[in-house]
Amino acid sequence: MTSPTAPAASSAPPAWEDLVTTALLGTDRRPPPDRPPGREAPVALLDAAAMETVRRRAGLRPAPAARRPQPAPDDPRPALPPAAARRLAMLLADRPGAGGGGRRGTAPDLMELLPQWLATANDHGFAPPPQALPALLDAARGRTDLRPAALRFAGSRAVWLARLNPDWRFALRAAPGGGAALPHLDDAAEVQQLWQEGLFAERVALLAAIRARKPAAARELLTTTWATERAEDRLMFLDSLRTGLSPQDEPFLEQALADRSRNVRATAAELLSALPGSALAARMAVRAGACVALDRTQDLPTISVEAPHECDAGVERDGVVSKAPPGRGERSWWFGQLVEAAPLGAWPGRLGGRTPQEIVALPVADDWQGELHAAWCRAAVRQRDGEWARALLGSPSAPEAGGPGAVSLAERAKLLGTLGSAERAEWVAGFIATHGLSEAFQLLGVCAVPWAPPLGRAVVDALNIARDAGSYPWSFSGVMGLAERCLDPVEANRLDALLAIPDELEDASPGAGGYWAEAFQRLVTTLRLRAAMIDELMPPGPPDA
Repeated sequence: MTSPTAPAASSAPPAWEDLVTTALLGTDRRPPPDRPPGREAPVALLDAAAMETVRRRAGLRPAPAARRPQPAPDDPRPALPPAAARRLAMLLADRPGAGGGGRRGTAPDLMELLPQWLATANDHGFAPPPQALPALLDAARGRTDLRPAALRFAGSRAVWLARLNPDWRFALRAAPGGGAALPHLDDAAEVQQLWQEGLFAERVALLAAIRARKPAAARELLTTTWATERAEDRLMFLDSLRTGLSPQDEPFLEQALADRSRNVRATAAELLSALPGSALAARMAVRAGACVALDRTQDLPTISVEAPHECDAGVERDGVVSKAPPGRGERSWWFGQLVEAAPLGAWPGRLGGRTPQEIVALPVADDWQGELHAAWCRAAVRQRDGEWARALLGSPSAPEAGGPGAVSLAERAKLLGTLGSAERAEWVAGFIATHGLSEAFQLLGVCAVPWAPPLGRAVVDALNIARDAGSYPWSFSGVMGLAERCLDPVEANRLDALLAIPDELEDASPGAGGYWAEAFQRLVTTLRLRAAMIDELMPPGPPDA
């Protein structure tokens, strides 16, 4: 007896974009799939759009009948307050306009507020409404910067959904361990089994979790399989040692300097150079010190530089790349790497017992100042040395915007990252008060959010000065966008006086006053919206007795 013939698989449903295109062009010009033009074509288009809408909301693509999926895991976290759930739906429904430039008007950019909303929701430990998960995953799919916070907020149910929809596969890669639960870290047998048998993402998550809690145990676990790991896996595992890096890691890292992979060797050398007391740091101090001396024959003590003439095997083993990039001289390339890897604490003894600030102020002969100071900047960032960072940053009110040591604003931003958030904000506020906002965008990006009051006032004052001067507001659109996301919402009331359209000066940009009024109105509206978002996410208090 022959089995009945299985029905032919139906054609794939039309994509939403195809349906939209058909609606825009008209069914006469472009009929719906599998439908001829005619009176029934518009009805067929609406039917297809309705079915596609249900499919999109369900978060599961139509497919041939398969085994029923396991139920989604429970989420034990408390549910969002109703007002916060409505706000989330509003934020997820907002999409960037398809148009290019043009005036933004006074409406807040809701998608730019979503990262802040997610961070606050995660801080309070809320769970998302299940019906919001598809839109949340779609938003994270389109913006990689959203993914860590969005997947943390979505929880294990996002991983469950991602296994059902190929569009969301990124969640399986980005979620720690692909969503797998880690064993109890004190259960040695379970830990060892996952480490030996788990998927790569699970092993990375396990090593990171142990390293955060027991750095030595993580290192010992890594040594058990180090010799058999692939080069790309060794590199990823080695990078996890940045967390809790200590002198106890030195023997393992010294062995990694002889690794077969150049990238592994370079990472090991970088980590060792971040330990000022390591043997590698001592070797680099000797090599860099041989290139730098204090010349007392000049009217003023001057730093002289004699760059290395070769890069031998020992220097390469310690992480120096021998081949210079295009446009760089070999000797200056080697010199910069040596100074960057040398411990900063060695320089005062080499240069007459001077402080970092005094060393940075010394003249440098033969146009070597830029190369030397740039290397010291990189060393200060790598070694997290605040004293050297302050010396290289200089005073924020100094006439030169480039600073005494940093050769670019990008390096200044990195140096600021070594300082505490309050000191960082105070320095940037002083810089803006002296130099205005045109040079400050990168510096503002490293400041903690919300901006501290002195920094917020400095930004608003500088914007006000630019407005009164009749400047083009478009020149400050980047800073204004940062202010919308980073200014403390309590500053909104102070901005009310800036909402009126100012009188235009004779030499002002035509129409600039109206643009400035719109920009400040949008800023105030956004700040008040952020304040409302924070209030909506506050956990409910205990009931009144």
